[in-house]
Amino acid sequence: MRSWTFSVPLDAASPTPLFAQIAQAISDDIARGRLKQGDSLPGTRTLADTLGVHRTTVAAAYAELEAQGWVGTRRGSATFVATASPDAEPRRLTRARPSPGVARRAGFPVEAVRERLQDEASPPGTLELWGGSPDSRLVPVELLARAYRRVARDHGVHLLDYTGESRGQKRLRAAVASMVSTARGIAAGENDVMITRGSQMAIDLVARALVAPGDVVAVESPGYKLAHAVFQRAGARVVPIPVDRDGIDVDELQRQTASARIRLVYVTPHHQYPTTVVLTPTRRLALLELARQHGMAIVEDDYDQEFHYDGRPILPMASADPHGQVIYIGTLAKILAPGLRLGFVIAPEPVLARMAYERELIDRQGDGVLECAVAELLEEGEIQRHVRRMRRIYQARRDALCEAIDKHLAGAISYVKPPGGMALWTRAAGDVDVDRWQRRALEKGVHFQTGRQFFLDGARAPYARFGYAMLNERELLTAVRRLAQAL
Repeated sequence: MRSWTFSVPLDAASPTPLFAQIAQAISDDIARGRLKQGDSLPGTRTLADTLGVHRTTVAAAYAELEAQGWVGTRRGSATFVATASPDAEPRRLTRARPSPGVARRAGFPVEAVRERLQDEASPPGTLELWGGSPDSRLVPVELLARAYRRVARDHGVHLLDYTGESRGQKRLRAAVASMVSTARGIAAGENDVMITRGSQMAIDLVARALVAPGDVVAVESPGYKLAHAVFQRAGARVVPIPVDRDGIDVDELQRQTASARIRLVYVTPHHQYPTTVVLTPTRRLALLELARQHGMAIVEDDYDQEFHYDGRPILPMASADPHGQVIYIGTLAKILAPGLRLGFVIAPEPVLARMAYERELIDRQGDGVLECAVAELLEEGEIQRHVRRMRRIYQARRDALCEAIDKHLAGAISYVKPPGGMALWTRAAGDVDVDRWQRRALEKGVHFQTGRQFFLDGARAPYARFGYAMLNERELLTAVRRLAQAL
């Protein structure tokens, strides 16, 4: 048994814990040969007395060394230096003077993010004309809270366990199936529905289920860049198809099929995102037939079906799809609030089965209590009543925004009043630098989106998009006046 003296002083003021300092000093002595294989170390009490620390501190240091492979123990005998060193070179258990907090750089390669997919948060007090988000101030919070409490009280023990289905709670699937059958003409049953955490997860799961590296995916241009990014991340070659006043150009899509086998096409036919144009019946039928001929999937993102103000809304393509070409995506986020993260998918069984498998790999199951609470509100008709109220409010806000633009921005931008939706797509006059206008407007407390944010190449485009659902009529008038000042 060799005599060994611990000669390295401990620094009680160091951010490195004392046990880690002890472990580091011992491992250094082993690595440079001062302690040999098989040498015994002092008992925890003896070393603690020598160092003037608590015995548990030494015990923690020995445990760390054993976990690293530097030492071993035998029942009834002292701790000893392991017969095989874990490394030929000294292993640093910790740095002598670590910087506070989490390291700013990773110790391994990480691909850098080259593009932000969403805008950074605006300063407090900014009037948001961004996107087409609903007004969360109008969410029936009390109704939702009561339903949540009832479900949690009566079924919480079951719903809070690992008992949820990857396709979502049966109760909500049945309620959604009833909703789309009654209001959207889609003859779906509960087994045809999958609940997701928002429509964005639905798009991602479709990509995971159907798209392989090298596949070709057609998208609208301008269009929804978060969807474009999902397909690109799946390894697809994304092909932009122009949008005009009648929606996506199906003739151009057909021309593309002559040179490439298109795996799927992603469309927003009810109120095209971002232009809000409605895909005409003729083009809908042509798109369905083209998909049938070429074995192509149609991903129909119907993100705001409820908010159509002028005339009757056109039924989804999924309601007239006898050949199983359409994967229909809907959301409850626009009806209630984006933060609830509730979307749904209606698709043929093989597609749902594959999506459920992919969902289990990343999320396992959704929020069972929330899903059942929202199902209860659908069953009782509360959400349907809320939708009717919101439709009247958002229509009035659309009209107020158009009136304010006609008064304060006439000549600077032009637009066609949309028949529905939650945003206005405008074209700027030739002498208006839209990107500079956006920056100056933000300085005055208004945030809107520019055209470049909706094209794959991100090139400058003379368009601006103004969401009106988030603000009331007074706030919209103030926002437009500030936009005029920013010009």
